[in-house]
This record gives sequence, structure tokens and C-alpha cells, in this order.
Amino acid sequence: MTDLDAEDAKLATLARGAAGRVQQATGAAVRDGIGRTYASAAVDLPSLRLTALQAAVAQAYAAGADKIEAAVVFGAESDEDGLKAAREISADLTAYAVLRKEVTRLV
Repeated sequence: MTDLDAEDAKLATLARGAAGRVQQATGAAVRDGIGRTYASAAVDLPSLRLTALQAAVAQAYAAGADKIEAAVVFGAESDEDGLKAAREISADLTAYAVLRKEVTRLV
């Protein structure tokens, strides 16, 4: 188990809030290279399915982020598809999963 620093704890709060707003079980948040944050819940529409982390990464990319420093996935043990997308922008990001009160470092 790893404790989150203040900046990564903020990502966990944003991820939890994103999930709660649309009553999804999972949420995610990322921080780009200049400190901007993006949060999203999983998208589960008939015509579009994205994991929470994929959606957060897509927001960051669409806003022009060329680096992702950190990512937090809330409500799931991991998000391999989302991590794959995040690594396409930044291979050296730090990522965590928060499930209940357990924090696990993913990369």
C-alpha cells in the first residue's frame, strides 16, 4: 500500500467526484505536465464505451496536454486500457488505483 501525496490525493478526490456525479462505479483523474487536471467517470452508452481513465486521458489530450504526470483510478483495481492510452502520451507517468481505502501503485 502506498500513501498519496497531496497532489495525488486531489486526483483521487476528483476521480471519486466524477464517478458520483453520474452514478458510475469508477472514476479517474489525470494531471498533465503543467498541473492541469482532468476527471471523468466511465462512459457506458450504446454507441460509446470508455473506461474512466480513457475518458480522462482523452480530455487531457484534447486540451493539448503533451505529458501526463500522474493518474488515479477510483473504484477499480486497475484500468489496463486507460493505462495504455496514458502511456501513449507519457511512458513515465505515475498511476494509482484506489479501491475502498486501499491505494495501490500501478506504474
